[in-house]
Amino acid sequence: MPSFSPASSAAAPPVGPAVVVRRAALAEAADVAWLAAATFPLACPPGTERTEMALHVARRLTPAQFRAWAASADHALLVAHAADDTTAERLLGYALVQVGTPDGDQEAAVLREATGGPGPYAELSKIYAHPEAQGTGSSSALMRGALAAAAELAAAHGHAALPLWLGTNGENRRAQAFYRKHGFEVVGTRTYDVGGQLHDDVVMLHRG
Repeated sequence: MPSFSPASSAAAPPVGPAVVVRRAALAEAADVAWLAAATFPLACPPGTERTEMALHVARRLTPAQFRAWAASADHALLVAHAADDTTAERLLGYALVQVGTPDGDQEAAVLREATGGPGPYAELSKIYAHPEAQGTGSSSALMRGALAAAAELAAAHGHAALPLWLGTNGENRRAQAFYRKHGFEVVGTRTYDVGGQLHDDVVMLHRG
């Protein structure tokens, strides 16, 4: 459930004149998990129970999970930081790209129809920026990094290119406008379950 307007973390990151996007190191897994825990709630659909958000974070956004993503050949875990933050102590945001086929039948059907093939595809699974980094170019820098990472993953898996897709809440017009700006288009819908509450997502595709 990608987003680029998440909740604040404990300390506002100092933003320099440029943003660096790179692969996350294994040792940074806890730092990315901390940012994920802080940013996930504001990406959730309106009305999502806090208990369910906390359970999602505890189960799926752990340091161990981010460490596994950072080490996986099927994933690209990216982090963004200010160029003048040479130690990268404060992250401006992160993104996760993965290669495979969708878990859900709805998005799988949408993508088969939109692309004319059964996959595999690249998925922009997550893209989050620290709210106080908005206006610094960090979200766009992360998106450019994600597009480049999708191309790299495709090549590593023996493909010249792979369609890149994402799902985002149907009511989040701001997010959809951001994705359209970077070449995505709405190709269908899916139902997304958050803690037993069903929400309508749009499925968006970047054809490359």
